[in-house]
Order: sequence, then C-alpha cells, then structure tokens
Amino acid sequence: MLVTFRTNAYANITMFGDVAIRLLKLMGHSGTVPSAILAEDVPAALERLKAAIAADKAAGADTPAAGTQGDEAEEPPVSLANRALPLIELLEAAVKRKSDVMWDR
Repeated sequence: MLVTFRTNAYANITMFGDVAIRLLKLMGHSGTVPSAILAEDVPAALERLKAAIAADKAAGADTPAAGTQGDEAEEPPVSLANRALPLIELLEAAVKRKSDVMWDR
C-alpha cells in the first residue's frame, strides 16, 4: 500500500504505507487511511512528530543493525528521520499557509 499526503501548500508526498502509518501515529493520529488533520491541529502534530524523531535519534534507533550480512550490509537502512523529512517539510508548509493536511491510498 502507498499513502499520499496532500495539502494546498506543498507538493503531494507518497510513501510506503507502513512508514506513513508509523509517522501518523508519531504525530498523535490513529493511523487511519484515509483521513486528515485540520489546519489548526497541524502545528501540534508537527511538533509531536519532530519530538518523536528526536527521541528516536537519541535512543540510537536510527543506527544500522549490528551484524548485518549480505546485501543488507552493502546498503545501509534509511533512518526514520530521513523518511520523515518530506512529511515534515509538507507539514511546515501547511503551518505557514494554514492549510489542512489530508492523506489517502
């Protein structure tokens, strides 16, 4: 499943469903697809997401797993912080323009 985030303030962002749902839950949302956040709730959701990403980094969860072998060792995993960056930019643009944020499959 792919999830596409939309707002009038930024280009659409599409990401894999498992990552999108995890980020939605970090924002304090239920993870329901499709759904939306009203413009007045976007700043709080953005702050929760940023705080969760910072906590994830501090806990060392973004570091590659020790002892990976084969193809996994050649390509380091993409961190949650890197995966969240496009969504954070979309949310920041939505805050500036006071726009709702919607997502669907």
